[in-house]
Amino acid sequence: MKTNINFRALAAQFFLNLAFFLLLGGSLFLSSCEAASGKKIETPAEAKEGQHAEEAEEVHLSAKQVEILGIKTGPMPMRNMSSYVEASGELDLFPQNQALVTPLIGASIASIEVVEGDKVRKGQVLARLRHPDLLQLQMDYLDRWHRLPVLEQEYLRQKELYEKKVASAKVFEEAKAARAALEAELKGLEARLRMLGMNPERVQKNEFYQSIPVLSPVPGYVRKVLITMGQYVQPETPMFDIVNNERIHVDIMVFEKDMYKVKEGQRVKFYIETLPDEELEATIHAIGKAFEEDPKALHMHAEIENKRDLLIPGTYVRARIITEDEKTYALPEEALVRDGNRYFFFTAKKPADEKGEWQFYPVEAVPGIRVDGWVAVKLFNTLPEETEIALNSAYYLFSEMKKGEMEHDQ
Repeated sequence: MKTNINFRALAAQFFLNLAFFLLLGGSLFLSSCEAASGKKIETPAEAKEGQHAEEAEEVHLSAKQVEILGIKTGPMPMRNMSSYVEASGELDLFPQNQALVTPLIGASIASIEVVEGDKVRKGQVLARLRHPDLLQLQMDYLDRWHRLPVLEQEYLRQKELYEKKVASAKVFEEAKAARAALEAELKGLEARLRMLGMNPERVQKNEFYQSIPVLSPVPGYVRKVLITMGQYVQPETPMFDIVNNERIHVDIMVFEKDMYKVKEGQRVKFYIETLPDEELEATIHAIGKAFEEDPKALHMHAEIENKRDLLIPGTYVRARIITEDEKTYALPEEALVRDGNRYFFFTAKKPADEKGEWQFYPVEAVPGIRVDGWVAVKLFNTLPEETEIALNSAYYLFSEMKKGEMEHDQ
């Protein structure tokens, strides 16, 4: 039986087997060379991949770029980062530092001596009142003052007669009682004159007051003038509102859930609308003992340390009560960038010369509390003391790093 052999197929199969054995031998030879030398020989693809991983961890910028971007560098900052309780309230005065001035008698307004905003002393004249009864009061006082010496002489005469057994005890006692009654009446009228701002010694000289002054009971500023010329005022009529802003304080309200965190002596940092860019400080010196019902909160009073002229009672206050102080590493918010659940800042390496490039390396950190644009950070590894930190533009640096990764992946 004759067999047909396909020589072309056999030849093709032979050359394929030969190529396979040659490739296998070359691979074994390269492996033996690598083992002998102790070095890894990378393929072009492996070399490119390793280059990506190395270059993706840094950002190169020229000195000009750093200048244009305004990137600031410096050592890792240490700051007092404080835990705090947020609160709100208003500037207020204690009752003894403000006064609602009312007249002592019913009378007409003869003059108004101050205007709103005026600074006044304690005892300064605010207005003057006029009324016919004021003249009658002075006349009554003058009459009693003139009559007292007459009764005094009669008392002494009756006393002498009584002692000599010439006059009866009854007559002597009546003279004594009349003198005492007149003395009491005169003292009462004198006290009333002084209370109304009139000097009894002047009345004794027949120099009568046509009007009486209304005096400020406290030093401070005139917040409101509540009267007009010629107006008739009763003793209960408010005339002036006087405030002493030198003792102004912060009245803040702390909610029930935060009560356990606060205590007397803690510092308070606060802002007001009239000084929006200035942080003011105070110290808690009194805590209320009863809750407000709506909302349920407790009043606290804090003494202001750095008072300003623009502190006005009733001004709304945004406050933070500092509960704990801790000095720690901290970065400006713009020096920290977020990538998913991870946060990074960048160390900076200056170029050796003007033509060289800045090098920025990302470092992972754990952020903490944020206070006034700063973020407390905890580091996984200690940085050398001479390490420079990029204090801003972290988002830009991170974007440049990611852009470099994408370019290498393409």
